[in-house]
Amino acid sequence: MKHKLFVMSAPSGAGKTTLKDLVIREFPDMVYSISATTRAPREGEIDGVHYFFKTREEFQQMIAKNEMVEWNEVHGNFYGTPKSFVEKMLSEGKRVLFDLDVFGKVNFDKVYPEAVGILILPPSLEILEARLRHRATDSEDVIRLRLENAKKEIAFAEEHGKYEYKIVNDNLEIAANQLRKILST
Repeated sequence: MKHKLFVMSAPSGAGKTTLKDLVIREFPDMVYSISATTRAPREGEIDGVHYFFKTREEFQQMIAKNEMVEWNEVHGNFYGTPKSFVEKMLSEGKRVLFDLDVFGKVNFDKVYPEAVGILILPPSLEILEARLRHRATDSEDVIRLRLENAKKEIAFAEEHGKYEYKIVNDNLEIAANQLRKILST
């Protein structure tokens, strides 16, 4: 029997989104999870496609009604996984790939302990720093914060996370093949 739920976690800059975008289209029975958020839509973002956009009050009501698998507040906005989305996809026979941070994964596992965890790691912190700098999208302070967060996230994942698989993303083609193999299980 094929696994139904997969959770990818990675520090910023490890290449998780690139890997996901490269591989997921090869699995027609798999969907990428849509999160709920209280942040305003960015140009071109569509409700129910990119995110489920909620008011702060709506999101807090979902939390109070235990309608979120996991949630967190980041930079003043809430983000989380609605149970209704997960259950709808499963009832339609779909498999679901989630992108959750290592802290959200712990909470996710309380509701869906059968989920397969995939930890995407950079080859080293030095290479991670180089990737973040190469993006040229963040200030020096943001890069430093992302590196500090990466150290904390990796340590937390190693100690508290449930990750059946680890992929060190030092070669995109090899990492993508490893992800394909995992998603085929």
